[in-house]
Amino acid sequence: MVAIRGNITGTAEILGGRRFSQAGDPTKFGFFWLSAFFVVYCARPEDWVPGLQYLPCAKIAAILAMWGLFNAMGKTKRKLKDVPKEGKLLLLLIGLLFVAGLFSPIWKGGAVNHTIDFAKVWVAWTLTFLLITSFDRLRQIIRIQAVSVAVICAISIIKGYSQPRLEGVIGGIYSNPNDLAFAVVLTLPFALAFLITSKGALKKALWVLAMLIMLTTLFLTASRAGFIDLIISGTVTLWYFGVKGKRPGLIAGVLLSAVLLGAAAGGKLYSRFEALGGDSTTEESAYGSYKQREYLMKVALEGIEKHPLLGLGAGNFQTYSGTWREVHMTYLQICVEAGIPALIVYLMFISCGFKNLRVVRKAKDLDTHTVLFIGALHSSLVGFLVGALFAPEAYQFFPYFAVAFTSVLRQIVKERELEAGTVDPVRSKPRHFLEAYAHFGRTGTVAPVR
Repeated sequence: MVAIRGNITGTAEILGGRRFSQAGDPTKFGFFWLSAFFVVYCARPEDWVPGLQYLPCAKIAAILAMWGLFNAMGKTKRKLKDVPKEGKLLLLLIGLLFVAGLFSPIWKGGAVNHTIDFAKVWVAWTLTFLLITSFDRLRQIIRIQAVSVAVICAISIIKGYSQPRLEGVIGGIYSNPNDLAFAVVLTLPFALAFLITSKGALKKALWVLAMLIMLTTLFLTASRAGFIDLIISGTVTLWYFGVKGKRPGLIAGVLLSAVLLGAAAGGKLYSRFEALGGDSTTEESAYGSYKQREYLMKVALEGIEKHPLLGLGAGNFQTYSGTWREVHMTYLQICVEAGIPALIVYLMFISCGFKNLRVVRKAKDLDTHTVLFIGALHSSLVGFLVGALFAPEAYQFFPYFAVAFTSVLRQIVKERELEAGTVDPVRSKPRHFLEAYAHFGRTGTVAPVR
């Protein structure tokens, strides 16, 4: 009887997250508040819900999520030491930003404060990895992001229909039309994945409506970078979902919707593209914007040449440029404000997201939903790589969340394989020489050194 009871207790928690031990899931409280943090960050309710602007919603949600995590310490299957390489690279990047701020030739205090504000992403990143312990939870968090962006787009259209390019309708990460378009492009692959995997006509109809609203918003922002990003990211998405997934109807429907929406709401966007040649009589400002970005990139390269190791400090390029504007390329933004070493770390961090997806794709017996979200995450990361060429998105959280989602997915698949006994738990974890030596001292067996 004791043995049977022990076996039941040891196997009570199923990897899929559907059943837990008799004591319940110790991470449930922390995950609830992590979800609340994603709602606050992605939906920005303080910008459109009366009265919430007086409450520090994001700080409250983050603190409670951390409290939930600390309360579950020692009871969860993942520990802080299990945080993968990309989490450590993100922490290193933040450290380099702090150093760059302390030695900034422009404004030390401003750079340090900017870095402190950005450093919250590591807390959110780590909580995401530790608290999302099942594929159901991962879907829930990604759903929050997708629904939030759709809601923001709807509110932007309603409140800003008379505002040129929807600029400043919503604050924070959505105040700039290019940033709003960027968020739409990164989120559309997730919305399409939910459309395909949802059951019931009503749910599918709601996801179709959400995607139409997001596409309409992108066209209304008249963001040239956002449109180029949409073409490339959308092609990757349709390749995964339409071509490889053998859904020709989906391809036809998406392309038809995009063409019709472009014809109905893309007039401003067309004029801005026309202005690139300096021939437009209605979009002189668009041509000026293009020339200004060209100038800012040259200034950024000069700044990198003068301060190659530590850069100018986070947020200080605007002052250095003399125009109070950011350089419209994420890679130059990181490099000029934190130095070449920080850019290398940043690129290594992003590359980990693609590596995680390659590893997960090789796993056996992947279900259809997992395969679809692998494609959605890959499309979103491609969208970021392309969009980062045209926009200063170094301190926006969405790309870091996307990499966190790939880390979570890889860990879930790894734990599933360990649970099924298809992976050697010793060999699945890299060991350094000292760890292998200690393992030999404890067990008398040799652990692999990698």
